[in-house]
Amino acid sequence: MDFSNLKRVLIGQPFPTSRDSHERLDNVRALAIFASDPISSNAYATEAIMHVLIVLGSGALALTLPIGLAVATLVLLVIFSYIQTIMHYPEGGGSYMVSKDNLGKMPSLIAAAALLTDYVLTVSVSISAGVRAVTSALPELFEYRVLIALVVLILVTWINLRGIRESGTIFAIPAYAFIAGVLVVIVIGMVRYFGLFGATPLVITPHDVQAQVDSSGFLFIWLLLRAFAGGCTALTGIEAISDGVKAFKKPEAKNAALTMVAMGIIAMTLFIGITFLATHLLLVPEEAESILSQLTRSATGKGFVYFWVQFFTAAILFLAANTGYQDFPRLSFFLARDNFLPRWLMIRGDRLVYSSGIVVLATLASLLIIAFQADEIAMLPLYAIGVMMGFSLSQAGMFRLMGKIGKLKPGESIQTLVTKIHYEKHTAWKRAVNAVGASLTFLVFLILVITKFLDGAWIVAVLIPAMVTMFYSINRHYENVAHALTTQDLSPKQVCGVADVVIVPIADVHRGTLLALQYAKRISSDVRALTIFTDEVNRERFDKRWNRFSEITKGINLVAIQYDFRDVLNPIVDYIKFVNDEEFHNQITTVVLPEFIPESKWTSWLHNQTANRLRARLRDDKDIVLIEVPFHVDINSHPDTPVDDACAQEPEETIHETIIQNVSDVDINVEPTPPTEKPVE
Repeated sequence: MDFSNLKRVLIGQPFPTSRDSHERLDNVRALAIFASDPISSNAYATEAIMHVLIVLGSGALALTLPIGLAVATLVLLVIFSYIQTIMHYPEGGGSYMVSKDNLGKMPSLIAAAALLTDYVLTVSVSISAGVRAVTSALPELFEYRVLIALVVLILVTWINLRGIRESGTIFAIPAYAFIAGVLVVIVIGMVRYFGLFGATPLVITPHDVQAQVDSSGFLFIWLLLRAFAGGCTALTGIEAISDGVKAFKKPEAKNAALTMVAMGIIAMTLFIGITFLATHLLLVPEEAESILSQLTRSATGKGFVYFWVQFFTAAILFLAANTGYQDFPRLSFFLARDNFLPRWLMIRGDRLVYSSGIVVLATLASLLIIAFQADEIAMLPLYAIGVMMGFSLSQAGMFRLMGKIGKLKPGESIQTLVTKIHYEKHTAWKRAVNAVGASLTFLVFLILVITKFLDGAWIVAVLIPAMVTMFYSINRHYENVAHALTTQDLSPKQVCGVADVVIVPIADVHRGTLLALQYAKRISSDVRALTIFTDEVNRERFDKRWNRFSEITKGINLVAIQYDFRDVLNPIVDYIKFVNDEEFHNQITTVVLPEFIPESKWTSWLHNQTANRLRARLRDDKDIVLIEVPFHVDINSHPDTPVDDACAQEPEETIHETIIQNVSDVDINVEPTPPTEKPVE
């Protein structure tokens, strides 16, 4: 099975471009794909707060709920801002497009770098958290966590390569099963906690954990800020819908906004419910078991509901990585379109997804999983920094956009760099909300950088400027290419000429080289067959074959070079460059390379790779054009040809083989031999 057939089996049959609208998502599938990250973050957001507070002792865990409510308020502000973004930038692009349109190039690239970092971390953190859910239920699998994470990564990558609609269908079941399971746990927990309907009260077991530090003064405030920053992991993935608006069915912006609202309601309901119960049940974070696992076990016992929640927690955490798979390739597309990333990231694959972006994302995420040994808690300090930077810039951009809209009169509209804006009512309070949201998220960003700098946040603090520098370097390259290729102010006389000469390096006279020589005669009247001799035996044998096919070789200049070393690549390259640089200066020289193709790919390693080496040596010369003339070897193609027929014999050497007799530096200055003369000795 060749690669093409294997690809069809794994990925499926290619979709026509006309099917693009059919591959878009309805709101049910879109919620499963784009909201799986913020919804799944409920599996660890509360725990992230408690992990910090436990340093102050078990009594400090009571602060988890007020901190959680503060986080929920911030989530609502961010969601409101992104609904505005969706309605004003229906083409997608989220923070990058908003910043580009309202703040300028540098802020937009900072937002893009932060978001790309966030999407990579979304994949690695989500999958690692899913592995933790599995190992919480099955502790004996803990030592295999990295392997499990990589297997899941490959599986999610494969599903996404098959197409967005198919991945949405697959991911919908675990997403909604997780939501239903956790809601059941919260309802049962609330009923039992408040003693409603005669339900059995919850068993609350206090855990006395001594404070590790003094809970007063500046250190206390510092730890509260760290706990709040940890809880802000609940915000991760909120921007995903604004980045992928074009993935929705029409009307795209309206459906995306409705999905954003549904996501916010569901995510915050789960977050506040888990936080409330975890606080009032006096749960304590443990290394071996997650808070959600403890909560489910306390509320429902270790029966069907427990394993349902654990199974689908692992599933949605694994599949929450899909948020990154949807938005990393899309944001990469926008950056590539603007010449800040390689242009091949703009190309969609057979299944109408950005396959290259998906593969790049999977590669980067796998490196993180290996580096951090699939420990999502260790990666969380890196995770939220990029998120908060993106939020801050997006809301700052919307603040400025609302200022522009506020200056319009009823019926007026203007075209900005990216979008067209119209008069709107109530821009003043919308702008105020954006200002508050931008200020708070930037404050959280600073808190994260300061409080978690030594825990790993410094990596992102260094990585984002490095990525921005890379963007500028790529952009500068494309600008240089565009400048070199431009036809502005170019006259026909300035266009580089094409030399009439064609050089055909050959080592023997056989079917492959004769085909190449005939081809060369079709495109030029000055064809030079270039051959290198290292001994007289080969010279005599070559002359005999050359003269035998005089009808074909007639009119071809034979350039024969006697060489006293064994690798002939250097004299070939030297002669070609001599012709190109001296005889036909500032003109394009054509080199025709005869190359035989073995009957199978597996036999190609049996032959020398001289043609490949020669191409590599000549490819960097801007005035040399290489043309390959393939000759496919088929052992059954000439069964009746006499053995002593020189053309039918398997060549003892070919351009792949005989040319590689050996190379040593030598100055070549050989004039081409006229057709009527003997080859040069």
